[in-house]
Amino acid sequence: MRRKTTWVLLALAFALVVAACSSSSSDTTTTAASGGSTETTVASGGSTDTTTAVTVAPDPGFAGRSFGNEAGCAEDYAGRVDKITAVDEFTVQFDLCQPHPAFLAQVAFLVFGIQPEEHLEATGGAPLDNPIGTGPYALQEWVRGDSVIFTRNDDYYGQVAPHETAVLNWATESSGRLVELQSGTSFGMTFPGPEDFATIEGDANLTLLDKPEANIFYMGMTNTFPPFDNVDVRQAIALGIDRQRIVDTFYPPGSETASHFTPCSVEFGCEGDSWYDFDVDAAKALLEGAGLGDGFDTKIYYRDVTRGYLPTPGNVAADIQAQLKENLNINAEVVVMESGDFIEQCSSAGTCDGIHLLGWTGDYPHVTNFLDAHFGGTITQFGAPYPEIFEPLLAASQTADKSIAQPLYEEANNAIKQLVPMVPIAHSASAFGAVASVNGSYAPPWGQVLFNFWDNGTDTMVFTQGNEPISLYCADETDGESLRACAQVIEGLYGYDQAGNVIPQLATECVSNDDASAWTCSLREGVVFHDGTTMDANDVVASFQAGLDASSPLHTGNTGAWVYYDALWNGFVNAPAE
Repeated sequence: MRRKTTWVLLALAFALVVAACSSSSSDTTTTAASGGSTETTVASGGSTDTTTAVTVAPDPGFAGRSFGNEAGCAEDYAGRVDKITAVDEFTVQFDLCQPHPAFLAQVAFLVFGIQPEEHLEATGGAPLDNPIGTGPYALQEWVRGDSVIFTRNDDYYGQVAPHETAVLNWATESSGRLVELQSGTSFGMTFPGPEDFATIEGDANLTLLDKPEANIFYMGMTNTFPPFDNVDVRQAIALGIDRQRIVDTFYPPGSETASHFTPCSVEFGCEGDSWYDFDVDAAKALLEGAGLGDGFDTKIYYRDVTRGYLPTPGNVAADIQAQLKENLNINAEVVVMESGDFIEQCSSAGTCDGIHLLGWTGDYPHVTNFLDAHFGGTITQFGAPYPEIFEPLLAASQTADKSIAQPLYEEANNAIKQLVPMVPIAHSASAFGAVASVNGSYAPPWGQVLFNFWDNGTDTMVFTQGNEPISLYCADETDGESLRACAQVIEGLYGYDQAGNVIPQLATECVSNDDASAWTCSLREGVVFHDGTTMDANDVVASFQAGLDASSPLHTGNTGAWVYYDALWNGFVNAPAE
């Protein structure tokens, strides 16, 4: 049962008045309020921006929700989660089966966002186009094929947007996004093409926003389809593609040819041997030894969606097609797929029977986000998972001792090079564009850009990205277009500031036991969902249960793959036997 929120809203309004009347120092002001609550307003770093916290009297009738793995931490269960419990109205306990030192960085990732338990239940665990969150905006309308429209959350506990409406629209080509920016129709854009960097820098009305993100573009191969079930064939392709040529031709200045799957800016990302040098003779010898000296026929799958890691997907696909033919006599048909189908088939299910071109932008600042999300023991993107890779990754993810983790990541990276589930091509330099007159424009290194920080001086803020969202239930999505839309509405226990630092969001703090195998999260009190209900611990438990508990009626989603929940929590709880 939900408590009525009227008094909470009044308390929030009062706290904002207190904030307005106080100085802009870093002092903390606590004011007693009626009904047994207190309000705390903090102005940090001399800023006039305030975050208001409300302390609420406990509800004596609260019944905490919980779920867990029915077999507990059994020997044949590799998952992280034993049990998640709403201890009281504003406390959630995560009991894990192994230490998880990257817990805070992981729960800051948007896919672990919180929605009301009643909403999840009412939608059957599939709020695909009607998310309800606590963020700076509420969803007003998704105009299919055109835009997503958000309305300002005037009761937001953080920085309230300076405009009433935010609009997220899209244009597949970077040139189309640039036209929107130049015409003043839009005030921000994602990922200018390499040829657009100079145009934006040379226009006094525009500004190029450096986006120092960790990313990777790669060529994936699935080992359940011949001839990619032969490691010699995969190694031949690794040797027979001139990766430097691709970077020099199609990527902006500052991009790098990848030495490892994970960028070296991420700790432990570049342990182990660097990737193969370009060597056509060695590649041909491997194909000859595999009985494929005359080449073979295959396909190159991609989606026509620009990303920071792949700014010109069609041109890159054509170049790889040409190199395969020229260097290895491999005839590759280029197949362009719809974005959602591509993600579901090539990435989630691993059912694309050729080479697929995909990439990754870091979601949280830890090597597990790159390696475990792609090569973990439950991931089928590249076919049957490789124990030589996922076993050291699992061991490394369970220790906070860097001296133990380092050789394990070296072992895993060397196994990736030897087994070649994919060929890492590029770590791309990346940027956003903005109208120069916008105050507060930024491009975050981690997480998604939040429009409430952008002040364009009008009542409507428009931002243009590369494609339409697949759905607005980002717990079961992996594409950046969906995540960017969701981020305006949904929040997690933790999040990121503009510099990419992990910060508390719907939690005030999460603290661990000595070995990081149990985490207790204290929730921010008095936070109101966009539907008027007050957030409590049961909402947190229900949101995690939807993604993690394979036996739950809430475990529906969009694709049903729940890629991040599966990969980053080392599998589901109560998963059916294979």
